[in-house]
Amino acid sequence: MGCWLAMAGYTRAQSPRWALANDGGIRQTLKSNDAHTDHIEMSGKQLSAIITYGVNDQQELLLKKQLVFPMLRTIPNNTHASLKVNFDGTELPAITVDGAALKVLPTDFYLKSILQVHARTNTGITVTDILFPSVDKAGFIQMRELVNNSARTCHVQVDSLVKEQHTDAAKGVYGEYVIQSAVTGYGSFDLAPGEKHSLAIIYAARKINTPAYYFSPAYELARRTAFVQELMQDLVLETPNDTINRGFAFAKIRATESIYDTKAGLMHGPGGGAYYAAIWANDQAEYANPFFPFLGNANGNESARNSFRLFAGYMNKDYKPIPSSVIAEGDGYWNGAGDRGDQAMIAYGAARFALASGDTATAKQLYPLINWCLQYLELHKRPDGIITSDADELEGRFPAGKANLSTNALAYGAYQSAACVATALGDTATATLYRNRQQQMGRDIEQFFGHNVQGFDTYRYYEENTVLRSWICLPLVMGINGRRDATMKALLSPYLWTHNGILTASGDHTFWDRSTLYAFRGLFFAGATDTTLKYLAYYTRQRLLGEHVPYPVEAWPEGGQRHLSAESALYCRVITEGLFGMVPTGLREFEMCPRLPASWNQMALRHIRAFGADMDIMVKRSGKQLKVTVTDKGKQVWAKDWNGKDVLKVALSH
Repeated sequence: MGCWLAMAGYTRAQSPRWALANDGGIRQTLKSNDAHTDHIEMSGKQLSAIITYGVNDQQELLLKKQLVFPMLRTIPNNTHASLKVNFDGTELPAITVDGAALKVLPTDFYLKSILQVHARTNTGITVTDILFPSVDKAGFIQMRELVNNSARTCHVQVDSLVKEQHTDAAKGVYGEYVIQSAVTGYGSFDLAPGEKHSLAIIYAARKINTPAYYFSPAYELARRTAFVQELMQDLVLETPNDTINRGFAFAKIRATESIYDTKAGLMHGPGGGAYYAAIWANDQAEYANPFFPFLGNANGNESARNSFRLFAGYMNKDYKPIPSSVIAEGDGYWNGAGDRGDQAMIAYGAARFALASGDTATAKQLYPLINWCLQYLELHKRPDGIITSDADELEGRFPAGKANLSTNALAYGAYQSAACVATALGDTATATLYRNRQQQMGRDIEQFFGHNVQGFDTYRYYEENTVLRSWICLPLVMGINGRRDATMKALLSPYLWTHNGILTASGDHTFWDRSTLYAFRGLFFAGATDTTLKYLAYYTRQRLLGEHVPYPVEAWPEGGQRHLSAESALYCRVITEGLFGMVPTGLREFEMCPRLPASWNQMALRHIRAFGADMDIMVKRSGKQLKVTVTDKGKQVWAKDWNGKDVLKVALSH
């Protein structure tokens, strides 16, 4: 398999711009005459912020903010109708030191759910900026600390500045909105050597009839820090690769912060300046929701339950499709690409979530939705057993024919997990039916999609397809291994693999991280451990420490590599379901096939919250065997000497 690396030639990362910090963050130490900008999205329950930051040709701080307020809806109240406001830096207060205008010249940037800027200036003052969203309020804060590092007293003047905008009441679902930026800590000060002064710029938006809120910057920062610390204590990855460990920890942040407190309940949203207070059958039902039980975050699990409840509201006796997206805080829907295979996405995600939740009541609640979606798929089967759909999750950006591999592979996985849900709920007849349908689908997928494409005995994506497509990874993800070796080689061949990950289609230049992350998961799950590790390590270095950091992205060129949040959930699933090979099979049961790389002696995943547990899985090399140990709440519940190949079945006590 090593020859694939030589063929690709893209697994040696460029010199990284960022480095791991000792406290769990990442830091970029700036070099002289290196103008550079980047952007990052940070979110709370009431707003999201896309911050563009860097240095210009004069080495001065460049800082722009786009703030999005998802619950301040605009007209028309469609997918993109969140109030958006841009700030270009003119809202920052003028600061003078001994009469000279302060120039902020950054020396380093730091990221760990906040953006921190350390800077020298053209005076004896040094500056530290900390930027972050409120965890649960419609406010964004930039804290600025001035420190006199000179040997004499400096006179500092911070101007008072309030900027206020009022929107047109006729263009707001709730009428007129007020957007304000205001400076705290302004005035004139004499700073002795070593003395500090703190100020803040607070950005907020509200309905005209809602009173203004008082923000305490220090309190909001403590809340943001506590939110991240809680995430860092659950689902902790321990491997010899510090960069992958850190990439996994950061992905947990982005996957979980992008949850909005709408009038329809908590709703996980992709973000990107465009997708808020709304849910999608792919991003939420298929990508993010099955991950949240493993993390155990209450907001994540609640947002998943809400999304399935909202989708279930569109079930109907005529089996017209559930819409692709429920938008506008639950008030509307979007179905612009027709049936994208959404029922397969929802059934797969709901069944996986139901099992991993470890909760009978949750499984019973989701079971009717799972069954409805699977019946819909049955009604869309052709005589050859293949399920038709109007498009796929790319919504016509690339051809998908009248029946595509994505929809059918997801349906296969949905039947597999739905059979386990049925068994857990005592519905043995339905469990048998679904297992039979899963097995038949496997044969039908091989018969119809199995094909030689560009010299590889892999899968065609649709009937007329003649070039390799990224989603040929999906059979591997679902455990369909009949064309495993050729599919692995095709995915990592120069036809698809590039320095930015896997191309959507051979011969094109477009990449979407979602399919690259699915491919990593499938390659690990299929046993290509050492090869996949090299590619995952390369990818993680690029995304966490490279030119555009610190999370997986949506796509390029579309969206300019936005930090959509569900892609970070997919990164985490590369580890839980790929590297550790975990597959939920019951409310307290799972299978696993941990893929310990040859260069590692051990790895662990700690405080896994799925299946109602607080579980550690530890894998250690022991001679030619592996020792796999499972603890729950600190007590060993399962242990085995293992050959590294056979599927392991773990049943936790009730």
